[in-house]
Amino acid sequence: KVDRGKSSGINAEWPLRPGCTRVAVARPLIQPLASVQSVSVRSIQTTPAQLDESMENAAKFIGAGCATIGVAGSGAGIGSVFGSLVEGYARNPSLKQQLFQYCILGFALSEAMGLFCLMLAFMILFAL
Repeated sequence: KVDRGKSSGINAEWPLRPGCTRVAVARPLIQPLASVQSVSVRSIQTTPAQLDESMENAAKFIGAGCATIGVAGSGAGIGSVFGSLVEGYARNPSLKQQLFQYCILGFALSEAMGLFCLMLAFMILFAL
């Protein structure tokens, strides 16, 4: 037989029946459903009763701020392009014209991405 003590696996207060042995059994961590007491549940209102304009403006400012993060990447890209131009010109001055053409192309593409991010931020602020 299995001993089902109240506070531990082995309970010394329980008398053993003749022919029974005491076996230590780990108690389950979850109590049976019969011993669970009913708990009153309170509902919490997480949305405002009415959406006011200040919350909408706050959301717009947060969205526009997140959209302008790409401008930092554009600045880093432009710096990398012109840094590579200086390095390439220092290694081989005879390729000055061709390196400058590639540099202007890289500058234009990098600047376009920054302007797209800025345009998106202005659209979030003023068009929505």
